[in-house]
Amino acid sequence: MSASFRPDIEGLRALAVAGVIAFHFGLSGLPGGFAGVDIFFVISGYLITRHLVTEITETGRLNLWRFYARRARRLLPAALFVILATLLAGYFILSPEEQALYSKGAMFASAYMINLWLIRWSFDYFAADATNNPFIHFWSLSVEEQFYLAWPALLLAAAWLRPGKRTAIVVIGVAGLASFATCAWLTEVSQPWAFYFSPLRAWEFAAGGLATMAPAKIWRDRPLLATLQACLGLALIAWAYLMLDEDSPFPGVNALAPVAGTVLLLLSGSGGRNLPSAVLALAPMQWLGRLSYSLYLWHWPVIVYAAMVAPSLSILDRFACAALTLALSMFTYHFIENPIRRNGWLMAGAARALVPAVALTGAGVVAAYGNARFAEHNLSPEQHVIADSAAQLSTVRATNGGCVLDFETVKPKPCMFGRKDAQRSVVLFGDSHADHWSTPLIKAAEKNNFRVVTFLKSSCRASRVTTWNWRLKRDYTECDQWREQSVKDIIALHPQLVVISEFSIGNVMKESPEELKHADWQAQWRTGLAWTLQAFSQAGIKVAVIRDVPYNASYADKCVARALWRGQTPATCDTPRIMAANDDIATVERDIVRSTPNAAYIDMTDRFCDQTTCHVFIDGKLAFRDRHHLATPFAETLEPAVERALFSDVMAAAVK
Repeated sequence: MSASFRPDIEGLRALAVAGVIAFHFGLSGLPGGFAGVDIFFVISGYLITRHLVTEITETGRLNLWRFYARRARRLLPAALFVILATLLAGYFILSPEEQALYSKGAMFASAYMINLWLIRWSFDYFAADATNNPFIHFWSLSVEEQFYLAWPALLLAAAWLRPGKRTAIVVIGVAGLASFATCAWLTEVSQPWAFYFSPLRAWEFAAGGLATMAPAKIWRDRPLLATLQACLGLALIAWAYLMLDEDSPFPGVNALAPVAGTVLLLLSGSGGRNLPSAVLALAPMQWLGRLSYSLYLWHWPVIVYAAMVAPSLSILDRFACAALTLALSMFTYHFIENPIRRNGWLMAGAARALVPAVALTGAGVVAAYGNARFAEHNLSPEQHVIADSAAQLSTVRATNGGCVLDFETVKPKPCMFGRKDAQRSVVLFGDSHADHWSTPLIKAAEKNNFRVVTFLKSSCRASRVTTWNWRLKRDYTECDQWREQSVKDIIALHPQLVVISEFSIGNVMKESPEELKHADWQAQWRTGLAWTLQAFSQAGIKVAVIRDVPYNASYADKCVARALWRGQTPATCDTPRIMAANDDIATVERDIVRSTPNAAYIDMTDRFCDQTTCHVFIDGKLAFRDRHHLATPFAETLEPAVERALFSDVMAAAVK
C-alpha cells in the first residue's frame, strides 16, 4: 500500500456509495443520498490535483500518457464488463424497442459521453422515463472522465503562467467560482444543464483541488481543530443526506453542503488521525470503500431490472437486490477491476494500457451499436404497432409542436385548427392532458362546423393554483403568468365553448414538494379550479371539464411491449381502479362544476375502467403512451364519444 494512502478517504468513498445505494434502493430514510456522487467528485478533484501538482512541481512537466494509462486500467475494464452484462440481461427483461433505445445509452456510456446524451434527452417532455434506463448512472463517470481530460491542461497552463502553488490556487479558484456561479444560475433556469454538464460540475472537483493546497501542518498542530472540523464535515454530509430530496433544486447552492463537508473532512484528515477519521478508517468502511467503484457500477442496473420484473418490490426484495449487488461487485473487484489495475505487464508502459483501453472503448461502442441493430431486427409487427402508437403525436403537436408551449414561455400562443372560416369556435385550454384530447376534439369540431383554438402549455394546469415543476425544481411561476393572460385572451375571443382538461392528480399529490403538501393544499386546488370556471361562466361562456384519464401503475407502452416479448398478455399491465381512477378527486371536481353556472362535467372513465380495473390495452389498441397520456391512435377512437358529449349534449344549450 502506498505511503500516501489515506484510510479516511477510503472511508469517505464508503460513505458516498452507501448514500447513493440507500437512496436508489429505498433502504433507509436518506432522501438526499444522491449527494454521495458529489462526495466522489470532491475526492477525485483532491486526489487527481494532488498527484498532478506533485508531478509538475517535482519534474516541471507532466507525463499525460502515464496519467491516462493509470485511469484506463482503473476504470475501463470493470465499466465495460458491467455494460456488456447489462446489455445481455436486458435481452431477457426489456422489450426490443427498449433494448434498442438503451443500447444507445450504452454506446454513450462506453465512450463516457452519456451525460451529454442525457441533457438532450431530459428536455423532451415525452422522453422515456429515466428511471428505466439501466445506464443512466454512468453520467457521473462521464463527468469524471471529461474532468480528467480538461484538468491536467488547466494545471499545466497555471504552471506555464507562473510556477508555484499560488498561481495554481488562483487558476483553480477562478475556474471553480465561474463554474459554481453558472451552475447555481442554471439550476434555477435549466436544471438538466446544471446537473449533467461537466463544466458546471467542475467547481466540485475544484473544491477538492483547492483542499490539496492547504498545508497539513495546520491540522497536525491543532488536533482539537481537526476533530471539530471533521465533525462539522460529517454533519454537513448528514444534513445533505437527510434534508435534501428529489424536489430540492440541485446541484446549485444545495450541493455546497456535501461538497463543503467533504472538503472539511479531507483537510482535517490531512493532519493525521482524529476521531471522525478513525471511524472512517474502520475495517468495514475500508472494505466497502475498496468495493465502492464496482458497487456503484452494479447497483443501478440491478435495482432497475428488479423493479421491471417485480414492480412492487418489498423491503426484503430490496435487501436481496443489495445482496446481489454486493456479490456482483465482489466478483468484479477481485477478478476484473483489481487484477487488471495491478497487472505488471500493463503497468510496464503507458502504451500497453492505452492501446487496450482504446480497443475496450471501441468494443463497448460496437457491441452496444450491434445490440441496438439486433433489437430492432427483433421487433415483431405487434411491437411495431405499440411503438408507433406511443410515438404518434397529437393533432396539435403533429401540426405545430410550438402550439404546446415549453416551460419557460409565458406569452400565450393561440393556434387554430379545423374549419378556420367557421363562425363558431371551441377553445381547448390546459396542459398536455388537454392536448391529448385535441385529436378527437378537432375531428368532432370539423363535423359540426366549429373551429378549434388551443391555449396549451406543458405541465400547466387550467386551475388557478401554483404547482411545483419537477423539471425546473421550483414553483412554476411561468405557468401562473401564462394562465392569467390566457384566461383574458380567451374571454376576449368569446368562444361558444371552452374545454378544459388537466393532470388533476398532479394538483394534489404530484409535482409538488413535501412542504407544499399541507392541510389546505387541496383547498387551494378547489379554489383555483372554481376561479377558472367562474371566470368563463361569468363572461357568459360555456365551459366543459373533461375528467382526467387514469394514472397507471406502469408506463403502458413499455409494460405491454415487455409483456408481449415475454409471452404474457397486456392485462398484466392493468391497474386496480382504486389506484388509477382517482374517483375521490373526480367527485370534488364534479361538485365544483355543478355549482358553476354554464359548466358541464364530461366523464369518460368507463372507456378505460370497469368496476375493478383500469386497462392499458383496449380493443386491440394501446390506450396510453406512458403512465397518463392517451396514445393518439386510441384517442382517435374516442371521437364519437367526444362529439356526442360536447356537441350534442353540452352545446345544445349554448347554441339555442
